[in-house]
Amino acid sequence: MKQKILLIGYNFYPELTGIGKYSGEMIEWLANDGYECTVITTYPYYPYWKIQEPYRKRRFWYKKESQNFNSGGAITIFRCPMYVPNKPTGKKRMLLDFSFFASVSLQLLKLAFFNRYDFIFTVAPAFQLGILGNYFKKIRKGKHIYHVQDLQIDVAKDLEMIKSKKLLNTLFKLEHHILNKSDVVSSISENMVAKIENKTESEVILFPNWVDNKIFHPLAHQEQLKVNYGYQPKDKVVLYSGAIGEKQGLTSILHTAKAFESQPNIKFAICGTGPYKKKLQHLAQEMQLKNIRFFPLQPKEKFNAFLNMATIHLVMQKTKASDLVLPSKLTSILAVGGLSLITADKGSNLYNLVDKYKMGILVPTENQNAFNEGLKQALNEANGNELRKNARMYSEKHLNIDNVMQTFKEAVLN
Repeated sequence: MKQKILLIGYNFYPELTGIGKYSGEMIEWLANDGYECTVITTYPYYPYWKIQEPYRKRRFWYKKESQNFNSGGAITIFRCPMYVPNKPTGKKRMLLDFSFFASVSLQLLKLAFFNRYDFIFTVAPAFQLGILGNYFKKIRKGKHIYHVQDLQIDVAKDLEMIKSKKLLNTLFKLEHHILNKSDVVSSISENMVAKIENKTESEVILFPNWVDNKIFHPLAHQEQLKVNYGYQPKDKVVLYSGAIGEKQGLTSILHTAKAFESQPNIKFAICGTGPYKKKLQHLAQEMQLKNIRFFPLQPKEKFNAFLNMATIHLVMQKTKASDLVLPSKLTSILAVGGLSLITADKGSNLYNLVDKYKMGILVPTENQNAFNEGLKQALNEANGNELRKNARMYSEKHLNIDNVMQTFKEAVLN
């Protein structure tokens, strides 16, 4: 008999970046492996912060989708309506979470009458979805896996998105209850696993994000790739590609671009979308920057070439978020053998990982002078080819989707 998996999370396919990308690829892998998968999610909105076509007309209603696989596996998707703010703030994100929780509860109630699942998989954020996973397990049995992609409450506290101590204490107590009632808790980095272990008595395992090394890989003829994107063959392109939000601290890129104005062959590029993109574009105009371009989110089939075009890749975090969120963009950069300039403080998981495997250049977070000097080093790095080689080797050994999913399957789906 085929085993059944239920996944609950508001980010899912066809979102191209962030949590939705990984949840979608995980479910597709499991369906190809013969599992019967059901997903309760919403309509794709991230990182645009608005519902995307062709779903906009259905965004206030429920919708069912299904797909069968040659393996005998299948995917059934229930899309639920959810409030999506154009300009997310701490309070609006809470409303987003509450609206999804309410609409998912109704859908889950319908499934509870007719369906039983061997595994219930909830993805945080939203952290409170773990309540639904534990509840469904209680009434319909099954094993509940609570997967933490982002320590949502810790981030909200450290970035002062929520300032009320009373509210934070209530949320931490609720999180503690969810963690203790879950059968398995997983997270994406060793430091995050360690932090969660201090919050719960439940088993916590490492379930890292991955990359498809067949899709993302090094390409030759970088000069031609630059020309394809409007640059000169000898230009050195410094690229940030990813979510454009508060926790990245992307204004540093603009100040660095200003500092490098006297070197016309050094170009800066910011690719992606998010709530802070217009603010950055406006600031770049005010600073009269001529050496920076803003690109839209790239389609999946062209993204490998786009990443290979860059000379230097920027991976940026603010100080308070540097050890709570492991940047998902880093996996693709490593896969293409990119040379990265990474802001991370000593002792953080990101710093330890990059330093251990010698696969990037590290500078302290929120230090403009250090960032500028780090870029100078990266542009003139004598060991650049070695760092690129190490990045690709790490990706092949540790981040391959088949290896990660097979290890997870053997550890949890038994």
